[in-house]
Amino acid sequence: MRIGILGGNFNPVHHAHLFIADQIQQLLALDEVQLMPENEPPHIDTKSTISAEHRVHMLRLALQDYPQLTLNLSEIERGGKSYTYDTLSKLTAEHPENEYFFIIGGDMVDYLEKWYRIDDLMQLVKFVAVRRDQTVLTAPKYPVQMIDLPLLNISSSYIRGSLEANRHPNFLLPAEVLSYINQHGLYR
Repeated sequence: MRIGILGGNFNPVHHAHLFIADQIQQLLALDEVQLMPENEPPHIDTKSTISAEHRVHMLRLALQDYPQLTLNLSEIERGGKSYTYDTLSKLTAEHPENEYFFIIGGDMVDYLEKWYRIDDLMQLVKFVAVRRDQTVLTAPKYPVQMIDLPLLNISSSYIRGSLEANRHPNFLLPAEVLSYINQHGLYR
């Protein structure tokens, strides 16, 4: 199978995440794209990240009507810091028949050389980068397939800020996810 993986904090999941996963799945004719929430991101302040339980529940709500978009809980189940190399090493060992495509934002391409065990990771997956703006990137040091998609300038931090300010971020995330956030008083 051809499997795309879109990792992230998903704090909370929003329409840009879903749009990217859906479009990459279609454009690359992938069997599915797995959204993989990080357990403990190595680069984000964990104090600002809500529990994995809430993030996973919101992802389930967001994905319920899209059979080609699935949930991969590898990093949550493993616990600890979420390093892409560790996760993909385990996945490729368990499923050597699969071909994996790791989806990143175009803004991450220039930072790949700083990723944990990037040279080894490049042997396990193909990187696909979504260009998020009109920025011209330097020639990537690593092989990355660039995909141009319409820009959906939505960020989880904007959504969290709206909620903290008691504004409703309608239309930025699935209604079921916003309802869950309100029901549980998240990000207030």
